[in-house]
Amino acid sequence: MNDFTTDIVLGLIFITGIFGFISGEFIISTVLFASAAIYSNIHLTQKLNK
Repeated sequence: MNDFTTDIVLGLIFITGIFGFISGEFIISTVLFASAAIYSNIHLTQKLNK
């Protein structure tokens, strides 16, 4: 994936987590926030190792 696509996917996961938090789905929003953080960390680590 290129950087633009990765940023879009990460943003969508984060925004979905915000909407889940607002609607009261705390477990789902926690999973989405965690997956966004892990995905961002993996992408950043791969980018720095190149």
